[in-house]
Amino acid sequence: MTNNSKRRQWRPIIEAIVFLSVIFLVFGLLSWKMGGANMLKTLMNTAHDLLLNTVFYLMGITVLTGALSKLMSEFGVVTLLERVLRPLMKPLYNLPGVAALGGVMTFLSDNPAIIALSKDRKFASYFKKYQLISLTNFGTAFGMGFVVIITMIGYGQMTAALIGLAGAICGSIISTRLMQRSCLKAYPELDSPAVEDSVALEAEDESSADEPSRSIFMRFLNAVLDGGKNGVDLGLQIIPGVLIITTAVIMVTFGTGPSGVYDGSSSQGVPVLPWLAEKIHWVFEWLFGFTHMELIAFPMTALGAVGAALGLLPTFNATGILDGNAIAVFTAIGMCWSGFLSTHTAMLDSLGYRKAISKAIGAHAIAGLCAGVIAHFLFLLVGLV
Repeated sequence: MTNNSKRRQWRPIIEAIVFLSVIFLVFGLLSWKMGGANMLKTLMNTAHDLLLNTVFYLMGITVLTGALSKLMSEFGVVTLLERVLRPLMKPLYNLPGVAALGGVMTFLSDNPAIIALSKDRKFASYFKKYQLISLTNFGTAFGMGFVVIITMIGYGQMTAALIGLAGAICGSIISTRLMQRSCLKAYPELDSPAVEDSVALEAEDESSADEPSRSIFMRFLNAVLDGGKNGVDLGLQIIPGVLIITTAVIMVTFGTGPSGVYDGSSSQGVPVLPWLAEKIHWVFEWLFGFTHMELIAFPMTALGAVGAALGLLPTFNATGILDGNAIAVFTAIGMCWSGFLSTHTAMLDSLGYRKAISKAIGAHAIAGLCAGVIAHFLFLLVGLV
């Protein structure tokens, strides 16, 4: 038997041993601090509380925003926005004007919306290869933006949410430009048309005049119902992330709570994450203005799923640490990152550019941090005015 065969034979066993060791270590430490029964009760109560008070709240928002976004698409608002934003695309993003449609669509829905556009032959004909690849970074920076902003405004912080939007836009520029530069430097051959036999785009009139058989009322009704159904699907998709990731983050972020003892209540845990953050607290205070280290749980969770990160907001609000600055920074980072670790790989793989995954992730990680920093200092600047 060769060495490679032996390694393949032992690898599953080693992985199983390592996995079980990590699981026993994590749950063992939590049980040692909280008590085994309390730890299990807190785990279940936190997930149950998130399902009832966070997931259904977010689902309500996604249903309403889904209906509104479908209405905007049906009655030409999306097309209008794309035409208004088109002149900004080349100077800001080094992208053709039609790319604005990708930003609008991901803002109104989620990151994967950019895939359908980039695979459209007519749409892709306007791009060079490196520009088409950078659409992954561009689109991801706006993913679920509508849901994020509406959620933040729901906490009475409209100005802070709009400041966060400005920060996210800055982050999207940084991410897209960094991605383009790194791709051209590593792969000069990408400076060529994405579609060799270019096909000119034809303007499409989506006004009601093209569809005389459908009344305005029926178009309105169909758009509302179809958009609402899309919102339900999106709300269902965020359930695993909110329940699993957010529960895990809460249990390593918060302590005993107001009771002062571990009693199995929801949102209790062992504050490991704030303890680690305290070691370099000056970094977070200066860059993001965080005075409570528990707040770093939001950007860390947004790396995997922004829906799960939004699930942390009720707990932050209940503990009194959710202020305007945090809302601004959360909006910027939440929009810009919006789960890019879980989507960039799949998106670039589907586009056939797997070799650029590491560059896309690196550029977007830097851009998300920059978006949060910009939002923090913009918030301070607006506060001085």
